[in-house]
Amino acid sequence: MGDERDSGHAASIGGPRRYAAAIAQDDTLYDRVGGLAFFVALVERFYAGVENDPVLRPLYPQDLEPGKANLAEFLAQYWGGPSAYSERRGHPRLRMRHFGFAIGPRERDAWVEHMTAAVGAGDAAPADAEELLAYFRDASAMLVNRPA
Repeated sequence: MGDERDSGHAASIGGPRRYAAAIAQDDTLYDRVGGLAFFVALVERFYAGVENDPVLRPLYPQDLEPGKANLAEFLAQYWGGPSAYSERRGHPRLRMRHFGFAIGPRERDAWVEHMTAAVGAGDAAPADAEELLAYFRDASAMLVNRPA
């Protein structure tokens, strides 16, 4: 777990420099998209798709609200917003937190499909939307832990 690739830390997606640059800049993606409200709305749109998805819904608990709050805070923090996620939950450890769920290519593809739709239905500038989607594609690929 000491290895950054295995830690699942947000910095491991896109590399530590990209993460540090994102949080050090005055003009972060978090600021450009309008702050926490953007990520809360993005997560709401995403979960609306998950709610009725026969592939993904079984992976989620009955009550989706805690997961929504966690994801919105994590994304806001990753993209340069407040560190509320880490203050509340500690190190992100994405791989560790997701290891107990059977995530194969089918689940990854469904997740990316819903997140792509959620980003597309929002009002992010095209360059910001593409940056978000690139991150989601990379992060979801890292979380695959089962063969096809």
